[in-house]
Amino acid sequence: MDLTPELAAIRDGYTFDVPTIQLGVAGDADGPHPEVGVRIPLGMLNRHGLVAGATGTGKTITLQTLAEQVSRAGVPVFAADVKGDLSGMASAGVSSPKLLERTQANGQQWQPSACPVEFYALGGEGTGIPLRTTISSFGPILLSKVLGLNDTQESSLGLVFHYADTNGLALLDIADLRAVLMHLDSEEGKSDLKGIGGISGATLGVVLRELTNFEAQGGDKFFGEPEFDTADLLRTTPEGLGMVSMVELAQLQDKPQLFSTFLMWLLADLYHDLPEVGDADRPKLVFFFDEAHLLFRDATKAFLESITQTVRLIRSKGVGVFFVTQTPKDVPDDVLAQLGSRVQHQLRAHTPNDAKALKATVSTYPTSHYDLEKTLTELGIGQAIVTVMDPDGAPTPVVWTRVWAPESKMGPTPPDQVQAAVAASPLQQKYGTAVDPRSAREILAERLEQGAATAAAETARTAEPAPAPTAQPAEPRGARERAPRSRAQEKSVVEQIVGSSAFKQFTRTAAREIARGVFGAARRR
Repeated sequence: MDLTPELAAIRDGYTFDVPTIQLGVAGDADGPHPEVGVRIPLGMLNRHGLVAGATGTGKTITLQTLAEQVSRAGVPVFAADVKGDLSGMASAGVSSPKLLERTQANGQQWQPSACPVEFYALGGEGTGIPLRTTISSFGPILLSKVLGLNDTQESSLGLVFHYADTNGLALLDIADLRAVLMHLDSEEGKSDLKGIGGISGATLGVVLRELTNFEAQGGDKFFGEPEFDTADLLRTTPEGLGMVSMVELAQLQDKPQLFSTFLMWLLADLYHDLPEVGDADRPKLVFFFDEAHLLFRDATKAFLESITQTVRLIRSKGVGVFFVTQTPKDVPDDVLAQLGSRVQHQLRAHTPNDAKALKATVSTYPTSHYDLEKTLTELGIGQAIVTVMDPDGAPTPVVWTRVWAPESKMGPTPPDQVQAAVAASPLQQKYGTAVDPRSAREILAERLEQGAATAAAETARTAEPAPAPTAQPAEPRGARERAPRSRAQEKSVVEQIVGSSAFKQFTRTAAREIARGVFGAARRR
């Protein structure tokens, strides 16, 4: 069958001489056109992307198809399983007449197969390897987002973090941060409080109350050690498949701010740790951010600026980010402008606001032969309007796409299989058991005890009569002059200084201050 000029242009626009992943095939109201493949160049995945569409239009299936293709291309994947059904990637798909009819019509040589999946759970809340970070690494900007603080309270919390860093008070968990806040709000800490900018007691009280409420809701489980090393997300199997790291979030539906912000911490940490790679021929990791609207809801200006900076700069570290949400308007314009691939499922226009959002979405696409305002409301389940970035950085033709079906299971993997996979993982031994080393809470308690002991000793000393002064022998002239040190003595002194706990604490503090950049985050080395 001869192609129309429009379909021929689409076929040419999605034919590349570089490695690609296939999203699906071109289609229209008359059916699919399997001879016109819709592909994304592998090297363009780190230019980020958006998967959008109304509830029930197939966003999760598209996410699963993309993640499968990326993994089989040898690139590691990170995905958030918000609804609990993405875990099916660990199981082979189940054939059915309806599925085979669809895949054959789309020209897909469908074969059931599973992906290598590592299951994680935030703080061990659920079935998965525990994902934890320290309060210090999380940083004040992200924590302010979780606690719902305003701009003034956020800046004040940043000063508290700075105080803890410069005074050697390791913030590992919520108890440590609460101890520092209570110290600054006490009589003993008033001078310290003035020294860091004179934060008002009322502001400290608000932060302390929000922190206590968050802890009462179970938020303390997500902070502590051992801290997760994001390098463990960058693994491949011996067969050359990219490992799919999947974090279970279904049990955290009542803490949306926490899980979306925690995922942003993972990105910020990757940004700090990964070297610059420029325009690589393949990404090091592709990160799928489901329910992305939760990340931007009620966000402060500083938080939005940090997200924009992270998305803009992490591309050069070889990391691609795909935001998955209902409408493009869920994503701020400055972030949306950074997204090179667009997969738009059906939009509904049942209300005036819906109609306005539809027009705004259409205006962001390149010109095409489609009546997009009409087509976007007529798309069926598993169909989308697509444009991506070609290897030269130009947008590809807009195409009505029939998305391929995933070859892994469309639905959850049985819980016993997930539990067995977690128990067998070597990372469970690395992160499975929480530890509680000496940190700010213990240090401040020790200082308080030492201060009380010193005060008691001073009281006892002043109560005793002073001893009579004794004559001191005259010191010989020149005795105070320092004798020259040998090289061995000087080396010994340097070694003592470098090996001292004070010097080590100074270097740790300096490292945190230097590393604290995007989101104020800094891994505790």
